[in-house]
Amino acid sequence: MMKYTKYIAVALLFGAMFMACNKGKNVLSTNSDTLAYVIGLNMGAVLMEMDSTLNVEAVCEAIRDTYKDSQKMTLEEGRNFYLAEKTYFVHEKAKAYQEQYLTDLSKRDRKYARTRSGVTYKILRLGDQSHQGSMSSRDTVRIVYTITDESGREYVTNDTLRDSYRNLVKGLQEIVKIAGKGAKFNAWLPSKTAYDVAGNKKLGIEANTMLNYDVEILDIKYR
Repeated sequence: MMKYTKYIAVALLFGAMFMACNKGKNVLSTNSDTLAYVIGLNMGAVLMEMDSTLNVEAVCEAIRDTYKDSQKMTLEEGRNFYLAEKTYFVHEKAKAYQEQYLTDLSKRDRKYARTRSGVTYKILRLGDQSHQGSMSSRDTVRIVYTITDESGREYVTNDTLRDSYRNLVKGLQEIVKIAGKGAKFNAWLPSKTAYDVAGNKKLGIEANTMLNYDVEILDIKYR
């Protein structure tokens, strides 16, 4: 609300200056109507920046309903709806971008293969294949790994992790199962197979972030 209060204040100042410069000559029939129009101009410019495809009539309906105190939803309900829509839009946009990026990558470098989920990987050294594809949630793995994003930012650098297979992010599970003990691989994980819309605050990974994993599998213990 602070942001929009600023815009209204600017509109009021602009309106006062406009009417002063025009020596009382109104765009509309009264000073009050002219001032309202100026505020509408400012609101329209703000809304155009937010989303030029908005239904203007729906916007006007909401304003009329507010003045009549007959709103179809509360401000809190509206805020929750807006945030949900914004989150969905950002997620879908990121999803489409990542799909295209990884498709192009696999075309440029034929050493990369892709799984059904979109994880794009290349095996640098194939590991033990005696248990290939047969891992269970109770198995444990020990890996050395580095995590970066598309810009090259490092979130984890040559760290050693020992954990249950079930605790690995989905995309990493897929490639560990394929590669086997002793393997080294590089894998791009689309956000839906990594930390998705939640991100990872501890590592500083934001929502909808595609990640690159450089991994060496030191050990796998099968249960």
